Amino acid sequence: MSESTASLRRKISGAGDLQSVVRTMKAVAASSVGQYESSVHALADYYRSVELGLVACLREVGPTLLIPECNGRTAARPIGAVVFGSDQGLVGQFNDIVADCAIKTLAALPGKPRIWAVGERVHARLADAGLPLAGLFAVPNSVKAITPLVGQILIESESRHRRGEVTELYLFHNRPTSDAGYAPVSQRLLPLDDDWRRGLTELHWPTKNLPEVMGGSTATLQTLIREYLFVCLFRACAESLASENASRLEAMQRADKNIDELLEGLNQRFHRLRQSGIDEELFDVVSGFEALANERRGPTPW
Repeated sequence: MSESTASLRRKISGAGDLQSVVRTMKAVAASSVGQYESSVHALADYYRSVELGLVACLREVGPTLLIPECNGRTAARPIGAVVFGSDQGLVGQFNDIVADCAIKTLAALPGKPRIWAVGERVHARLADAGLPLAGLFAVPNSVKAITPLVGQILIESESRHRRGEVTELYLFHNRPTSDAGYAPVSQRLLPLDDDWRRGLTELHWPTKNLPEVMGGSTATLQTLIREYLFVCLFRACAESLASENASRLEAMQRADKNIDELLEGLNQRFHRLRQSGIDEELFDVVSGFEALANERRGPTPW
């Protein structure tokens, strides 16, 4: 009896400790979601400014782009892809969803892609699918750590582009949705071709006064293109991190609920066993008292 209650006490204590860890992780995930979503919102105005700057430059430069080899479409362009995932677990189907999106999209494109994975978990998922992996980047652990990662990706992709190993670059990541969930999205980041230019020139200028580019349109355009690539990668990474933490928050909420149910069941079993033990002890006391009383009264006369 005492061993059973002691065992239940240990289980209740262990479940309580686990719940404390889960609730701490839940609080950290909730805080991280807000942090990364705020960075995405803050980036929106800057992204809009870069787009408008590109519109102004392209209006003066004309239809000729800085990268003539990116114009037109060929059937066998070398393709590169960056897939944002996670290094840590407890994120549900987060990595599987973005990996499946990348696998299906790249399978429909001609040629064999080179893939850079951001996160060990998604790297393993892509490797299991048999895709050729060109590199692995660690997932940033804060907003400040996103910038160095983006710089590494830009340096690697530019180096491959110069060697002719990559002319098209795709981004795959999860993006938060309005219902506190996330969904996979893909974006063709390169080449900066006529389709890209046409999409920018269709943007409406916010005022009636058209801008004039100072200091040379070509140099300004090159700078703005670098900023455009940086902002796209930064936003993709921040949205992926927000989605990852949202998925982890959801997983921790389910775990917290399951632990509550487990603790409720353990406590009920513990109280039943304890009450049963008390009842047995009371029965023994009553039985002993009756036996002692009968012994004092002596034998019953016939």
